[in-house]
This record gives sequence, structure tokens and C-alpha cells, in this order.
Amino acid sequence: MNTKLFVGNLSFNTSENDLQDLFAAHGPVTSVDLIMDKFSGKSRGFAFVTMETKEGAQAAIQALHGKELNGRDLTVNEARPREDRPRTGGSGGSGGSGGSGGGRGGGRKEYRSRY
Repeated sequence: MNTKLFVGNLSFNTSENDLQDLFAAHGPVTSVDLIMDKFSGKSRGFAFVTMETKEGAQAAIQALHGKELNGRDLTVNEARPREDRPRTGGSGGSGGSGGSGGGRGGGRKEYRSRY
């Protein structure tokens, strides 16, 4: 059974191949997914590495958590399931934590009343 690992605190210069080579020393690697920023195309500083066996995953965690790679101390642990989060639009529309815009509206009214 595959085990997915979270790898954090990565240098922005770390590649998927670097991670593949690093983790393969501890067991068979099924996949490496380096998370990239969709706008800049640069690394976001974390990745997910899927190990083929639970034993390989545990060996990698033991050996690599806190280990230095490209000038950064790695964080390596078992990945948690992704939480369901509501999708939000870019408009900051209704019902969000921004409220109903009362603070902004009040500011505009004050601005108008001063002039």
C-alpha cells in the first residue's frame, strides 16, 4: 500500500529529481509532486512524495526529517488528508468573512460628509 509523505521547508532550487533520488535511498518511490505556484511557476517550498511501502515511508521519515538539503532543514511526515474547504471567488462577494462591506461603506460616507 502506498504512503504519501509531506515534505516541507524545501529550497526553491530543489527539483523533483532531487527528491526522487533522496527518497529512493529509503525505498521504492511511486511519485514525486513538487507544488508550484500557478502564477509565477516557481516552487512553493513543499512537495508530496508517495512511497510504495509503509516501511519505506517510515524509514524516509526517520532518516530525512530535520536533514539539511540545499541549505534548508527538511520537514518530513506522513501527509494528512486534504480538508474540504469551500471554494471562494476572487470578488470577495457575499457571505464571506469580509462581512457585508459595512466598514468600507461607512468609510465612504464619512469621506463624502467631510467635503
